[in-house]
Amino acid sequence: MKEEPLSVSKNSGELEPFSLRKLKKSIRRCGATNKEAEAITHTIEPLIYDGISSNEIYKKAFALLKKYNRLYASKYNLKRAIFDLGPTGYPFEKLVAALLREKGYKTEVSVILSGQCVTHEIDVLAEKDNNVYAIECKFHSNAKVVSNVKIPLYINSRFLDIQKHWNSNSKKTTHLKQGWLVTNTRFTKDAIDYGKCVGLTLLSWDYPKDNGMNKNIDRFGLYPITTLTTLTKREKKQLIEQDIILTKELLNSSAVLKTMGISPTKIKQVMLEVENLCAK
Repeated sequence: MKEEPLSVSKNSGELEPFSLRKLKKSIRRCGATNKEAEAITHTIEPLIYDGISSNEIYKKAFALLKKYNRLYASKYNLKRAIFDLGPTGYPFEKLVAALLREKGYKTEVSVILSGQCVTHEIDVLAEKDNNVYAIECKFHSNAKVVSNVKIPLYINSRFLDIQKHWNSNSKKTTHLKQGWLVTNTRFTKDAIDYGKCVGLTLLSWDYPKDNGMNKNIDRFGLYPITTLTTLTKREKKQLIEQDIILTKELLNSSAVLKTMGISPTKIKQVMLEVENLCAK
């Protein structure tokens, strides 16, 4: 009689069969070699029981990755590290603006714009080739929260109000071309379908496929400060309070670590991790 596969409880509460191949793939994705991924999955497999949470599997893999290579662990921790940027959405907005600058856009964060009917606060305003893009960022501290079709419906109506006013202003030398909606979790199918239909650009953790936030952060080495494994939660919070959101910002500001009372030995460890993460 064929044995039933063990089930894993996802963040959404759904159950799915445990997949050793999927676990190995996620470990390989953060830079671990095939041999290292094999060794880690071999260690974890006997610890899996029916109904285990995906969070518990993550913790086991993360702990082992830290022993192999802190850089692997930092990258493996990326999705949760973005959740840790909260509770406000401002650090996430800064991350989105930084990604756009890497793509050649000029950006501003938290901009008040007049619409045809009312004024609106835009999270990120981006400009490239005389075209302007109004970007709304939906940050969530919980992976269970998704953006359904109501969100892009609302964002698009705001964008149209701003666009009508902007493009009818003869003093403007740029064209307000498009609205964007960015989230660190995911969109429902209806939200994606609506975005495509009205020309609203959507960006989530893994959408569009192979060009989501995760891929862009890896591509440009724009890791949030919360990915660092050499700092405590309290130290990361202190940096965020000082408006240091990205590991890249520490490259030329390591002195801030000294003002926080961090020892010279630990500063060296932190900066080594930062340099490794920021290398594209």
